Amino acid sequence: MPFKGWNLDPNSMPPIAELSSRRASSVRAHLACHTAGFSEFTKGEIEQSIADRFEKQVEKYPDKIAVECDQKKLTYTELNQSANRIARAILARMGRGAEAVALFLDSRVLSIAAILGVLKSGKFYLPLEPSYPPLRNRALLGDSRSRCILTESSVEALAQELTDHDRDLMPLDKGQAGLESDNLGLRISPDDYAYILYTSGSTGEPKGVIQNHRNVLHFMMNYTNGLQVSPEDRLSLLYSWGNSAAMMDTFAALLNGASIHPFRLREEGTGRLAKWLVDSRITVYHSVASVFRSFISSLGGQEKFPALRLIDFGGEAVIQSDVESYRRHFSRDCALVNGFGTTEINVVRQYFIDQNTEITGALVPVGYPVEDTGVLLLNESGAEVEAGSVGEICIESPYLALGYLGKPEVTSAAFSTSPKGGGRRVYRTGDLGRMESDGCLTHLGRKDFQVKIRGHRVETAEVEVVLRRTFGLEDAVVTGSDFGGGDLRLVAYLVTGDQPEPSQRGLRDELARVLPEFMIPSAFVMLEALPKTPNGKVDRRALPAPAGSRPKLETVFVAPRSSFEELLAGVWKEVLKVDEIGIHDNFFELGGNSLTAAQVISRLRSAIDLELPLRDFFAAPTLQGLALMVVQARAEQVGLSEASLLLDELEESSRHNTQGRPAQESEQA
Repeated sequence: MPFKGWNLDPNSMPPIAELSSRRASSVRAHLACHTAGFSEFTKGEIEQSIADRFEKQVEKYPDKIAVECDQKKLTYTELNQSANRIARAILARMGRGAEAVALFLDSRVLSIAAILGVLKSGKFYLPLEPSYPPLRNRALLGDSRSRCILTESSVEALAQELTDHDRDLMPLDKGQAGLESDNLGLRISPDDYAYILYTSGSTGEPKGVIQNHRNVLHFMMNYTNGLQVSPEDRLSLLYSWGNSAAMMDTFAALLNGASIHPFRLREEGTGRLAKWLVDSRITVYHSVASVFRSFISSLGGQEKFPALRLIDFGGEAVIQSDVESYRRHFSRDCALVNGFGTTEINVVRQYFIDQNTEITGALVPVGYPVEDTGVLLLNESGAEVEAGSVGEICIESPYLALGYLGKPEVTSAAFSTSPKGGGRRVYRTGDLGRMESDGCLTHLGRKDFQVKIRGHRVETAEVEVVLRRTFGLEDAVVTGSDFGGGDLRLVAYLVTGDQPEPSQRGLRDELARVLPEFMIPSAFVMLEALPKTPNGKVDRRALPAPAGSRPKLETVFVAPRSSFEELLAGVWKEVLKVDEIGIHDNFFELGGNSLTAAQVISRLRSAIDLELPLRDFFAAPTLQGLALMVVQARAEQVGLSEASLLLDELEESSRHNTQGRPAQESEQA
């Protein structure tokens, strides 16, 4: 039976002695992360609007910090007042009525106020990413029919590119000062739309997932009660707004009197994460496993995280070595939870782990049910499989997404009415799983061609459509390839036919005009023809693994010339899984991304004791450029003006650090 609301009263669940050893271990780990200030989020509290629930927290905790980021702090009262002014500005510009309002903002604090302001106005929000290509943002705006974009001065010029005669901008850092800041008192139904989040689409077009206020509050009920979020908690926010996990973290904090602490992961990198977690006194850390691995690789082993009580994983497969890293670096007072959910229903399963939990398989289970959310495992015929067998994970709940905006056929293919009735529906996830006899679920990946890249859901068909359309290829197939240790990257296999072979730079530049970074393949493999099965379909299992050799680049290969450049090249080879690096090679043309760039920065910190901002890497992405930037940074750090003398010192330092460290530290570097 599910632990209804994860109530901590032992009388609400079977005695631990009667549970399987695996489930008993999860229960003990969950009980151990109990917080004194936690109060259960009850089922009756989902029958209201998100704004109603937030305003009740404002009444309880008016002077408590609600959000803190970029050296800015807002109390619950200040955040509420800001949201109220934004809501009034929206109504003055757009009038009453439910419609999408787009968010195109850089400030994390202002973004949170804008989300609440949109909801308070009775409308629903569409988050856009300034880092995404304008073509993609225009596609989302067109699909959602949003006619207003909330923006700010720092990104207003970029937002201007998205406007047309049917759409205008509303800069939030201008003109709101004179508006009233008290609550609007609008009646907003739990059935009203709350947001649209876009996921990758198999037809080549993104699809917008629609959620209402009731569904979001139901997610919050299960998330709050599972993680036991209390007003004393300080939650991290590492995700971008287009990811449903950002919504989970933000509302989990603000609907429970806790505080939310955004961290600019893309700009700062994982190397600065440890200090930030300590300085910000974060109690609940939430990320995908790949970000956690990059974070762990930056640790020296002496760090302490006294405030941290919970590490929350979701969005990617968690492997046994992740649990070992958790045990090695975090205290017995800190628990780990592995969860499973989708954008269509955010919380489905939770599995709690402590320092004594045994993980026997390569994959960590996603665990046991949350309230009102069942899982069926079905075979190809639609029949339920037996315990221990593999089947498609199908989620049964009254709180599934309303569907995909403007795509009735796609909606009907994914959602169906449950034969159990009671307003329950069934969502076919396309994920494979195995259910043990005690109800523990293990997620085994996709049954189709969808992959998870750094927590983002990618339909490889969408990338294939863009490749064929842009380059006139004879054929293109994109797959997810494991580069070791759970590092999943996209690989594109291209057949050019009569077309000239496109360059690596050309491929990446053109894709970057249309697709966000996480959808751009790390490697491009040119083939004479794609392997086929006897019935004519592409045989994906017969596709060759990426060779690991340096791709064909427009730059001429020049080998590293000094021991320090050799050190940098060795770090790049380790991170990129490429066997040869030239000093003029561009890190991102070799398949790098923001996360692997952060891993390079972490390894440099270990090797030469230098803190280099991640943004500097983007400014100088060649090996030679990075070497010069390191020299300049060290010159400023130690006050030397002679670059040649400094380079000699760096070379000697790098030799000492790489030869004198214990084996474990050398592996991290």
